[in-house]
Amino acid sequence: MTLSALPTFAIATLPAAVAGTIFREVPVQPDSDEARNLLIDELAKAPYQAAQPTLFDRVSKWIFDLFASFEIGDGNGIPTVVTVVLIALVIIAIVAALLVYGIPRLNRKSKHTALLFGDVDYRSASQLRSDAEQAASRQDWAAAVTDMFRSIARGLSERTIVTTTPGTTAYGFAKRAGEVLREHADELTVSANTFDRVRYMQKASTREEYEQLRDLETQVRTSKIDLAEAGV
Repeated sequence: MTLSALPTFAIATLPAAVAGTIFREVPVQPDSDEARNLLIDELAKAPYQAAQPTLFDRVSKWIFDLFASFEIGDGNGIPTVVTVVLIALVIIAIVAALLVYGIPRLNRKSKHTALLFGDVDYRSASQLRSDAEQAASRQDWAAAVTDMFRSIARGLSERTIVTTTPGTTAYGFAKRAGEVLREHADELTVSANTFDRVRYMQKASTREEYEQLRDLETQVRTSKIDLAEAGV
């Protein structure tokens, strides 16, 4: 049996270059199984696979076909065009919102997974507080002080009282927190200066500084803040 045994439509739809390649490489008289396998192998090569429609092409065609299926009245009036345009705008708005903001629930979970005073820190306020206490038990006062100050900032952020951004400095945070927690404004400023001195100037810290920060963290964490009264 020769290549003439292949389905006529398969040969007819092949590009001339593909057909020529197959005819040059196949045996003179392959049987039907050999001819089918040769055709499958040839079409599996990269140039022919690259010519297949992409996922974007298929999605675009699906959206186009969906719009084309909508008809109002005789399908020729203005309402049909308006409907299609409105649906397209809604779809674009939804896709854009997902790309920019993500899925709301996941976005809430990742709310605090950002830079905190110049460092990437994924720990919660309670984790930071625990790490500070463990560092203090080792008398690592520098780690204890910096983690306890971060715990204060992360705790207020989790309570949506004072938010932090990648560019927020320790002093900037203390100033904003002091506007809400006026009775602790001075302590927050002192703690921010301690954090900067220990974290960035690599100065030594002390037990007294840690204990002051620990007490401040407890007071801030247990405080009941009236945001309306604070003017936030």
